Amino acid sequence: MSIRLAARRISSFICNTSVPHHVRFIHSNSNLISTRSLTRVPLQNQRQELVFSIYSLRSQVRLTTSSAVEMTMDKDGVRFCVGKELIGLEERGKKQRRIQVSKKAKLNELRFYRLKAKKKMRSPNPEVRILYRLGKAKRKEEWLIEKLRKFEVPKVAAEVYDPESLTKEEKFYLKRTGEKKKHYVPVGRRGVFGGVVLNMHLHWKNHETVKVVCKPCKPGQIQEYADELTRLSKGIVIDIKPNNVIIFYRGKNYVQPEIMSPPDTLSKAKALEKYEYEQSLEHTSEFIEKLENELEEYYKHKARFSKEKENSPKVKG
Repeated sequence: MSIRLAARRISSFICNTSVPHHVRFIHSNSNLISTRSLTRVPLQNQRQELVFSIYSLRSQVRLTTSSAVEMTMDKDGVRFCVGKELIGLEERGKKQRRIQVSKKAKLNELRFYRLKAKKKMRSPNPEVRILYRLGKAKRKEEWLIEKLRKFEVPKVAAEVYDPESLTKEEKFYLKRTGEKKKHYVPVGRRGVFGGVVLNMHLHWKNHETVKVVCKPCKPGQIQEYADELTRLSKGIVIDIKPNNVIIFYRGKNYVQPEIMSPPDTLSKAKALEKYEYEQSLEHTSEFIEKLENELEEYYKHKARFSKEKENSPKVKG
């Protein structure tokens, strides 16, 4: 608190009350410094006493470095505490000060870690080499799983709709019609994303059926694609071909939606990024499995060698 502000508060406090008051100046490390009684009348003497008291307070603040002034108003008088540290002031200052590390120190730290890693990679002990590579691969696997969690889109509550029932004759007709048509929607490495559903609706504007070609497709993944596209497009699966082709029917009472790309799907760029992380995770998991097998074989070889060494007859010199 500044001295001028303290003076204004004291004068307003004295003028508003008629009882005599005392202005006390207290230091945190010492006893009572001075006591001045101020009455309401006469006003000129009161101001002289106030100015004298404030100047003595200013001298105390100057003498005590890094000290704070605290004023409290009670019924008995006005109290000033000089040298009392504010709570949490130093802690706040420490948080704001960031430890600035020089560029040279950072480079030296990186160089140290590189040399440490190179030493483990070139170690004559195969166990050290395998454990180092295994730990590195497991850290990468955890990092990839964390990255893939960001691409998880919360599914919107599915709208209640009554799927149309088709007879065998209608299904056969739609199947033959869909096979003859040349228009199709590709599902590539990105998988099912918003653009695939959008293209299906654009084809259904002029045609009853549409073919969805899934390439590349893993064994069993074609059924997952069919279920996901049925949920997103509200279409009907007519047939799933052995060459990973799905024929979809739009329905008898089809109405093109206003938003053809569902909100709970990824964009084209995000879908590609997710695919890259999935591929990396798959290769990393295979590499971890390979290293674990190598480590297990090494331990077996080590146990066999130590057993043979124990059973071998000792040659006396």
